[in-house]
Parts: sequence; C-alpha cells; structure tokens
Amino acid sequence: MGRLHADGGNDQPMWRSVAMILMAASISTVADAQETCTRADFEAVVDNAAAALNELNAKHKPQFQEYLRQLKEKNGWDHDTFMREALPYVRDEQIAKYNQETADYLARISSLGEEGSTAVKPDCKLLDQVKEAMEGLVAVQRAKWNYMFEKIGRALAQEPQ
Repeated sequence: MGRLHADGGNDQPMWRSVAMILMAASISTVADAQETCTRADFEAVVDNAAAALNELNAKHKPQFQEYLRQLKEKNGWDHDTFMREALPYVRDEQIAKYNQETADYLARISSLGEEGSTAVKPDCKLLDQVKEAMEGLVAVQRAKWNYMFEKIGRALAQEPQ
C-alpha cells in the first residue's frame, strides 16, 4: 500500500477511499443513534418542554406583575380602572397570535409525543420532530414575553395618563 501524502501525491485514490470510509462510518453512526431512541426519550422531550415553559413563566411572571402594579400606581388607577386599562398589556391581537401558536405547538408536541411513546418500535425521526416543535414552542413563548415587556416598558416610560 502507498502512503498518504498531505498534498495528495500519487496516493490520491487511497486518500479518497479513506475519506469515503470515514464518511460512511459517520453516517451509519448517526443512523444507528437515531434507531436507538426509546419511549422514555419521547417522554423526556415532552417533560423538557413543560419544564422550559415553567421556567419562563417563573422567571417573567413576577416581574411583569410588578410592572403592572407600577403602571397602576403611576396612573393612580383604582382596581376597576386598572382591570380595564391593564387588559391591553396582557390581551391584544399580537398576544392572541402568540397564544394560538403556543396552542398549535402544544397540540403537535402532545400528539407526536403520544404517537412516539405508544409505538411498538419508536420512530426516531418522530423524536426529532418533537424536539423541533418543543424548540418552536419555547421560542414563541420567549417572543411573547419580550413583546409584553416591551409594550409595558413603553407605557411605564410615558407620562401618567
């Protein structure tokens, strides 16, 4: 056998063969890894989505409620006025879109998770779809919180009404 040369040299066909073998090995390793998912993997993905949402809410909800309280005090609103005036900060057309996207992702995650966990042999491609849906769900929730914080931040920066 010839030697491998950094510049390709006369042994270029051998170099290509080694490269092809390495590529084939990595592809089969990826395929083998995908074929070894379990029902527990599906359940873990769904659990991770729930944990990520809980973490986002635990992080943002108290701060947002504090901003709502500050807005109430800043404007001198009584309870009834506050309930009416604060509504646009928690419910508007954009927030409704985020909520619908969230519901769509939750339904997809639930459906895919159930399908994957009840299959006789779990479909690992399905697991990838569950992961993608989970990531989309978390992204939508982050966008929703960012939108709500920007909106209330602008209101707090304005002069009292």
